[in-house]
Amino acid sequence: MKLDSQDLAQITSTTLGNYNHTAEGFREGTRDHDVSQNIEALLRHINSEKPWQILDFGCGPGRDLKTFTAIGHIATGLDGSERFAQMARADSGCEVLHQNFLELDLSAERFDGIFANAVLFHIPKQELPRVLGELRASLKPGGVLFSSNPRGNNQEGWKGERYGSYHDLDAWRGLLTDAGFVELEHYYRPTGLPRAQQPWLASVWRKR
Repeated sequence: MKLDSQDLAQITSTTLGNYNHTAEGFREGTRDHDVSQNIEALLRHINSEKPWQILDFGCGPGRDLKTFTAIGHIATGLDGSERFAQMARADSGCEVLHQNFLELDLSAERFDGIFANAVLFHIPKQELPRVLGELRASLKPGGVLFSSNPRGNNQEGWKGERYGSYHDLDAWRGLLTDAGFVELEHYYRPTGLPRAQQPWLASVWRKR
């Protein structure tokens, strides 16, 4: 069923409203999450001259902005939650854009890499090709996109007050390939567990 503009507005306002309401708890609950594997997966594929311009897409309270900055890169955050954007600016000192994911306004060919950790699944599938195209346009030639999403069987809908779209590897590959990306690698998280206990699909892509 196609989502109309009213449906999309409700998805955005309800999901962001939940994140704004739970922002403090979210920050405390994710402060010590180890995503070094994901950060390394993005950075090892970037080939341009350092320091790199990195967009932390869906930066949340800013944890990973501080990591990118500490290792010498120029990190910019973007989040749809006003509360998260405020937290990220205060905690990281980085530029943080407050933008609705469905109404992006990004400069062309600005970034060497985009770190989309646990965020793209919030975009309804029908809107994802357009959003991926906008992210691709914001990458420099040969730029790299990292994504990590909870995997599923290509279903979407509400989980509590947050909307999500859950793709399997084949469907995700199709979406990214159609959007003009070439796959570099993929893996499942957490590492070292049986596949049934690895709910996260991580993948890295180069702008074609």
